[in-house]
Amino acid sequence: MAGLVGLLAAFVVLAVVGFWLFWDGDGGTLGPGLGRQPAASRADATDNRLYATGALTPVACRLPAIDQAPESMRRFMNALSDCLDASWRTQFGKAHMAFSPPKRVFWETSGRSPCGTYPNPGASAFYCPANNTMYVGLRHVVETSGGEPLSNFAVFARVVAHEYGHHVQERAGILRYGHQQMETASTATARMETSRRIELQAQCLAGAFLGAERRAMGLTRRQYLAMMEDVRGRGDERLPPDQRDHGSSRNYAGWVAIGFRGDGLAVCNTWTAPSSAVE
Repeated sequence: MAGLVGLLAAFVVLAVVGFWLFWDGDGGTLGPGLGRQPAASRADATDNRLYATGALTPVACRLPAIDQAPESMRRFMNALSDCLDASWRTQFGKAHMAFSPPKRVFWETSGRSPCGTYPNPGASAFYCPANNTMYVGLRHVVETSGGEPLSNFAVFARVVAHEYGHHVQERAGILRYGHQQMETASTATARMETSRRIELQAQCLAGAFLGAERRAMGLTRRQYLAMMEDVRGRGDERLPPDQRDHGSSRNYAGWVAIGFRGDGLAVCNTWTAPSSAVE
């Protein structure tokens, strides 16, 4: 049983029911599901039917403003999650794939999930596939952004959309393949590259959603630049190679931009990208 701590923490062993866990200050946490599941094939990741569905269909997502009260952030996250539900349900329908939305836990106080306890130091969010649930800290998501002004809502929307991206991967069968590759990797270097392909794809999927909804959300150039500046600050290139599970500043931001500008989900296929694109 092992865990991989992400951008801000060291490599540690965690006794958490056999899960790989990926914590970071951004909210890119995940782990495999419980029990025995059918093996996934490489094609589930490299040639997934979602890639052929084109761009996300806009769902006219309008979000409430955020103020200092935790309940305000909760309203924002619930409204955003409702939009994500509608958007990805439509997209899976295009691929004739079954879809059910994730459950949500937007926490103020500490707690426990099947994937471990929360919060973790420096971490604001994670996705647990054992119970198909997104976990986001209402205060932690602001604290780990370096005190980002609440008016820069895109910074916080990107964190939630990233976690939702892991659920998309799980529903599509991509996440299962990724975890199989990590579990059978012969070296830490190979394991970390697979982790980065998972995380950078979630970044791209988040970008694709935000790009599709930018007009309805009122996502201005200022919002976009604030979001990208925040993401660039979360790169892990300063960590030792066996701890680099999320990606460099350039790639962590770059895959958001690829999804945001891309005309279709095919651009988010990190699994066929060269290693240099997922460093």
